[in-house]
Amino acid sequence: MDDQELQGTNTEKNPDEWVTGEEPMTGAQASYLKTLSDQAGEPFDESLSKADASKRIEELQEKTGRGTS
Repeated sequence: MDDQELQGTNTEKNPDEWVTGEEPMTGAQASYLKTLSDQAGEPFDESLSKADASKRIEELQEKTGRGTS
């Protein structure tokens, strides 16, 4: 399995099933989420877990049209 395939399987895993999903979101997630929140005119919640941040990023990507291929 190459890096592209591995990355695809990683991003498709349900955030609710992540072993570290309840840990605080990463710095990269926080930065991207802040950017998306600003662009969408939505509030930024800095207290989200990794799993919740991932879900929120997906929601805001749909709303802003970012992150789509």
